[in-house]
Amino acid sequence: MRVLVTRPEHDARATAQALRARGHIPLLAPLLEVRFRQGDQLTLEGIDGVLATSANGVRALALRTARRDLPLFAVGPQTAAAARAAGFLSVASADGDGAALAEAMPRWLKPGTLFHAAGDNAQGKLAEALAAKGYAVESQVLYEVIAATTLPAAAAEALAADALDAALFFSPQSARLFADRVSKAGLTQACARLIAACISETAAKALAPLAFAALRVAAKPNQDALLAGLD
Repeated sequence: MRVLVTRPEHDARATAQALRARGHIPLLAPLLEVRFRQGDQLTLEGIDGVLATSANGVRALALRTARRDLPLFAVGPQTAAAARAAGFLSVASADGDGAALAEAMPRWLKPGTLFHAAGDNAQGKLAEALAAKGYAVESQVLYEVIAATTLPAAAAEALAADALDAALFFSPQSARLFADRVSKAGLTQACARLIAACISETAAKALAPLAFAALRVAAKPNQDALLAGLD
């Protein structure tokens, strides 16, 4: 299959590698750009553990602190893999979403103070869920996610030429952007030939009002489950 990957470049490269391993042909056309915020080094004093809800949160944190001894609690396997690659010594994965991470925390760590390496699109729901369980969460925005103003040329050309079979959507934000930018580019009809594989029901709903040949939702909110939807 010829598969469109719309996630930020660093993550898209890893997804492309996974697609090739499955025999697919990836086309990278990022709709989002991640920018890490500069700032003073973080000492993380008084912190009992780190919350990571994205691989970019891990990468941003790794740039701002030399601490790798604190336990890191990741939302899913890709985030956990990024933490291990960054040198964190104790990493646990909830293998799900923010709700799964909040649910798993009492099994891993007694109530204490947690640091959330957040992006500027964080909604605060994780902190609220953990507060109800007795945890204190210190959240700091360490990176920003910038939306593409137009549909990337590679995606526009491939859609117009009927050169795609599927598209991957890793977040509701990227799905909404795709729907908006495709509409503005006058390419909505081209989507009717594609399989849309979505990380969650929320991401799938964000593609409205676009119509696809098939709309598939991953059994679990992680890359392996998402790619399985192409099989």
